[in-house]
Amino acid sequence: MILSCRNVSKAFGTEEILKKASFHVEENEKVAIVGINGAGKSTLLKILVGELSADEGEVTTAKSTSVGYLAQYQDVSEQRTIYEEVLQAKSDLIEMEKEIRDFEEQMKRETGSALETLMERYHACLREFERRGGYYYKGEVAGVLRGLGFGDEEFDRKLSELSGGQKTRVSLAKLLVKKPDILLLDEPTNHLDLASITWLETFLRSYKGAVILVSHDRYFLDHIVTKVVEIFVHQVRTYDGNYSQYSRKKEEIRAALMKQYLNQQREIARQEEVIAKLKSFNREKSIRRAESREKALEKIDVLEKPLEEHADMHITLTPNIVSGKDVLSVEGLAKAFPGNPLFSKIDFEIKRGERVALIGNNGTGKTTMLKILTGMMEKDAGTLRLGTNVHIGYYDQEQQLLSEDKILFEEVQDAYPNLNNTQVRSVLAAFLFTGEEAVTKRVADLSGGERGRLSLAKLMLSKANFLILDEPTNHLDMVSKEILEQALNHYTGTVFFVSHDRYFINRTATRILELTGQTLVNYIGNYDYYLEKKEELTRIYVTNEAERVPSKEASSESGRQDWQEQKKQQATERKRKNDLERTEQQIALLEEEKEGLSAELSDPAVATNSAHLMEIHTQLTEIEERLLALYETWEQLAEQM
Repeated sequence: MILSCRNVSKAFGTEEILKKASFHVEENEKVAIVGINGAGKSTLLKILVGELSADEGEVTTAKSTSVGYLAQYQDVSEQRTIYEEVLQAKSDLIEMEKEIRDFEEQMKRETGSALETLMERYHACLREFERRGGYYYKGEVAGVLRGLGFGDEEFDRKLSELSGGQKTRVSLAKLLVKKPDILLLDEPTNHLDLASITWLETFLRSYKGAVILVSHDRYFLDHIVTKVVEIFVHQVRTYDGNYSQYSRKKEEIRAALMKQYLNQQREIARQEEVIAKLKSFNREKSIRRAESREKALEKIDVLEKPLEEHADMHITLTPNIVSGKDVLSVEGLAKAFPGNPLFSKIDFEIKRGERVALIGNNGTGKTTMLKILTGMMEKDAGTLRLGTNVHIGYYDQEQQLLSEDKILFEEVQDAYPNLNNTQVRSVLAAFLFTGEEAVTKRVADLSGGERGRLSLAKLMLSKANFLILDEPTNHLDMVSKEILEQALNHYTGTVFFVSHDRYFINRTATRILELTGQTLVNYIGNYDYYLEKKEELTRIYVTNEAERVPSKEASSESGRQDWQEQKKQQATERKRKNDLERTEQQIALLEEEKEGLSAELSDPAVATNSAHLMEIHTQLTEIEERLLALYETWEQLAEQM
């Protein structure tokens, strides 16, 4: 065991955060701390690292254990460059390298026994330098920076020039290069693009040390952690497995507890009815029996009703009218900023009912493309055509469409003046804005999560049939993300969205467009399908600038061929799946019929009726032949699937 947290309690004033929290972490174990926003995840991390003191309990680590901590927000203002800052993590090797150079200079001047002694120390230092990776530490620093999304041309940028997100990436790089025995990471995937998140997953999975992290990225957690520590109503519960396994186990436990609670409540109600009935007889014997039952009822250890995590958001996305089949057609779309060409000759279509995810590395132009589609930004070239009766609803990740000086009530009522006061309050309550204080709160005072929920509330009221969403899961906790996923999956309109949340993409997208190499690559499937086909399709459709497809017609034609081929393949797979299900149903029906006939043979009345006996045998023979054929068909279909 490398870290132990025993009976830790923490409160801020009268607000209790943690109550007797206990768990432990083994060497090399990867642990996630989860819970709703405000549950105390970051507080617990700060207690583990010693930045906050616990009111009660203790945190202990194994002897000589080094701990590294990445907070959500970094304030790095030194005048060092990015590369120099991360290189500081290897200061011990830098000093050792300097010592080796000093030895080499001294050996030039010494002779005899003094030289021999010096050489022994020199070789010992060299061996230790090599053991600790001294010959490749500079390459390691560069590799980690590249993995976290920094290009070689950025290594010499001053820290003072960086944004908050870039500074956080530098701090993360420095921590990963330092390699402490325990890594404590608070939202490490914030400010990372998909490629960098994937790189970080691989790094942390093979990390020779323990990792304790807080993250809302469920796909990330699924691929890394082996234990989940949940903070729920101030208490800590531990689950073995990754996030998906935790989610299933938690739901199973909650369902079992709810079943026990409801069964006990029914039994208590039944006993109370019996007691009331016995007393109503007004007979001494009946009253004694009633009193006996009352005493037994008082001894019952009454179970508490399992609590919900919080009053869930209630999202219902319903289009006011049905759009035409063709929702959006884009041809030859291009956009560039001075010295920064984003994309050109972009062609794609979106059909009614599709849920299309637009993905790509940071800086490729995803948000820019959405702003062009919604008319918030001018395109350089190309045409955009919306289909018949298409009404757009837009979710802006920067929340620029919210009015800072308004209160929540005004923000909703001014956008939808047909709603009365009660309806506005009901909508706000559905998105967890309850009570007079929440309703009268100014938009400028909202947190990132609250702004996201307010924007979703306005989106729901829009009744649009084409939703364009820019990072809709940013700032939402896991429960809220799952509610949004369910709402989108039941939505009968069309969705086009940008997201870095791979779990969200996997659960909602029916098609993925990747913006890479200034062009689009089309994948007809979810995120798992994208990962499976990425290398193959990128090699085919993304080329170097000198090899770009020379004509719009050729590019468009290849895109159409790819679309048609994938649609054909998808249709074939659907047919095989349907055939397999139909075959299984036929097998089940015949096996049930066979079982009934076999049972009939054991009937004494049938045994004496030779004609009926022969008829049953004939039916059984026919069923066996049909089953044999169906088994073969099922096996073939299963192999094809």
